[in-house]
Amino acid sequence: MFMIRNVSKFLFGDTSKESIIEIPQGELYLVRPLSPKGYSELIFKDAAASIRRTGQEYQYQLVIQRAYEEGEEELSADEDEQGGADNLDKDEKIFLLDEALHFRTEVREGGAKVLAWRDLSGDIGDLYEFVCDPSVPSDKIPTFELAAFQCQYERKYRQSAQKATEQDLQQFSYQEEKPIPSASPIASPTKSRAHSLTSGDSAAAMAKDVEYQKSKGHIKPADNGEESTVAPPSVEQPEAKEILAKEKAELHMFDFPSGTFVIQDADVTATVSEIGNWQYWLQISGNEKEWLGQAVVADINPVFNFEYLSFIFNHYTEDGSAYSWLLRFKDQETEERFQEGLMQALWEQLNEMKWVKVKEDDREYVLDAFQDLTMEDAADNREEEEEEEEEEEDEDQHDGQRSEHYDSDEEEDDVVTRDDDGNVNSQLAVGYKHDRSFVVRGSKIGVFKHTADNNLEFSTTISKVETPNGKLFSPKKVMLHAEDSNMILQNSENPNSLYRMDLEYGKIVDEWNVHDDIPVNTFAPETVSL
Repeated sequence: MFMIRNVSKFLFGDTSKESIIEIPQGELYLVRPLSPKGYSELIFKDAAASIRRTGQEYQYQLVIQRAYEEGEEELSADEDEQGGADNLDKDEKIFLLDEALHFRTEVREGGAKVLAWRDLSGDIGDLYEFVCDPSVPSDKIPTFELAAFQCQYERKYRQSAQKATEQDLQQFSYQEEKPIPSASPIASPTKSRAHSLTSGDSAAAMAKDVEYQKSKGHIKPADNGEESTVAPPSVEQPEAKEILAKEKAELHMFDFPSGTFVIQDADVTATVSEIGNWQYWLQISGNEKEWLGQAVVADINPVFNFEYLSFIFNHYTEDGSAYSWLLRFKDQETEERFQEGLMQALWEQLNEMKWVKVKEDDREYVLDAFQDLTMEDAADNREEEEEEEEEEEDEDQHDGQRSEHYDSDEEEDDVVTRDDDGNVNSQLAVGYKHDRSFVVRGSKIGVFKHTADNNLEFSTTISKVETPNGKLFSPKKVMLHAEDSNMILQNSENPNSLYRMDLEYGKIVDEWNVHDDIPVNTFAPETVSL
């Protein structure tokens, strides 16, 4: 206790200093142990890690700042003049020090000293790792960790950590979690783990997703009482004009009474085909029977999980009853081929444009967006996100120059694929002018940057989509406008009007009444460069 107070006074005593503690040299990695996008990515080859004060009391940031080699900074300065604010992210990464990060440290057998924390805008299991330079003293690591604990304590309780006990701070220790994965593995553990998982493992894990959809009312199970769910008869398959994907898989169906996936056929063929007039079809065929046919539309709610080599989707009958199916593939490459064919069908059906006419970079953006934004977050994250949203409401009242409709870039834990109130990602608008994509989820819009490696990186959230009168609404349709500086939105509750949002402020500034009697069914730009 005496040591904690002494260290606390030493670190936090001089309030004139912006930086509380710093580790001067190390490397920053983004590690994705469960992702098909690549296991490890070196973000900064040479960087410094520090904990800084912010302009708000009891709020602190974990900052990783890039260090330049000789001559490198001058070259970057020239690029910054051309790129402006977008280049700031190339020089530093900033994270709000919150318990949702699960910040922890580790000293490995070889002496490597590592700081690690969750990537809240990434997939489940993604971590940032700061690997300290060998010249960093070993005693610097526990001191840095203690400072991080105290910052999280102050943020959570809105009071000084000067009198916090060791037991008070222990709640922010996550040493009992799985060991921090190495940032430079010999082989990706995703593939090796996937091979070791059984069909039952995959089915059990993915069943949780269906139970969650059912609890939120997103799917209405067929009413069979307490009897096991029985597959409905398959409808006649339309004539295929073009095959987009055709892969072997194992077929499971979700049994609602038992809450489990039950295997139906160990050897089926899943085919995605074009049937004409921008319509597409998913057919599941066994050796002895046709299991099901389904139009490829957004309502099937496709979810790919590469950790379990699985794909689940909803199948609706004419009476509105829903059945949830799971396809399990033999390996990651097979699932990737099937995913690309299905996403191509979804995209062409929604946009009525051939996939091959889209630029290669744009195709990558769409695939990444669909893949990243349909994956479920872990259930235990939801409670943390609820607490975080309450704290953010308080902070928004003190946010001076930035519009209250925007959350700060550090609040990355807002990026979830499904709100606690049942909202899901419903619209995607891909910009061309400023390399931004916009994802609509309920009355919020997530803003993502297009990275150099054709991925999407969370930037910020427009937290309140509301009419000029202050009424919240969930946009039914969106379209970027005026070189991506504005967004046109439609409110399903007011189909006769359109709204214009100024994206610089994240606020609706105009309401256009198109016609008093005729609703707007669709809207589009007059020119490609609009």
